[in-house]
Amino acid sequence: MSKQTTTNEIPENAGEGMPGSTDEEMNQDAGTDSGQAKAEAVSNSAPSCGGSAEKIAAEDDAAQEEGSPEETIAALKAELAEAKDQYLRKAAEFENFRKRMNREKQDAIEFANQSLLLDLIPIIDDFERALKSVEGSNDSSQQAPVDFGSFCEGISLIEKRLSAQLENKWGLKRFDSTGEVFDPNRHEAIMMEKSPEVSEPTVQEDFLKGYTLKDRMVRSAKVKVLMPENEAKNAGANE
Repeated sequence: MSKQTTTNEIPENAGEGMPGSTDEEMNQDAGTDSGQAKAEAVSNSAPSCGGSAEKIAAEDDAAQEEGSPEETIAALKAELAEAKDQYLRKAAEFENFRKRMNREKQDAIEFANQSLLLDLIPIIDDFERALKSVEGSNDSSQQAPVDFGSFCEGISLIEKRLSAQLENKWGLKRFDSTGEVFDPNRHEAIMMEKSPEVSEPTVQEDFLKGYTLKDRMVRSAKVKVLMPENEAKNAGANE
């Protein structure tokens, strides 16, 4: 019998063309993958190293710009001297400003009535002219007698002019109280008299007129007051 070829025999070239890889090829692939990983690690670490180098270079430049400690101390001293000089200048300016404000405030207090006094000067001039018109009345050499009627009229005109100026420009107003009901906020009773003609306390006469300054009472009027007799009779009856 001839020996038959068994089906378990594999040809030598049977592995060619089949899928899969040998050990050598797998080792080559592993080496390639390892090289790629190292390359990626190096490439990833490269920017970090570059950044550190740039940071170090920047620090070196800053250190060179700052200079030595002596130069830094000298620069700080110069800045301190300049700041001190500016502070002293500002302090001097503030002191001058404070003195100027105090002086202006004092001047405002001392000369607050300047406008009022300037308005009174023409009135004083009028009085002087009125007095000069009667200065020679006692002189025996003067032939013409003094017209006292004209003199009194001139004084009355001066008084009216003064009152009008004080009221219109400065708000100082004089008020009459005769015939008004007695008001303790506006009147000060100097005399009192009982009268059957009144039913409540009434001002009969002004001794001194009162004044208001822009609706504020600055001087109450000094008056004579008539008191009703009925109050006294009622008071006696109640007793």
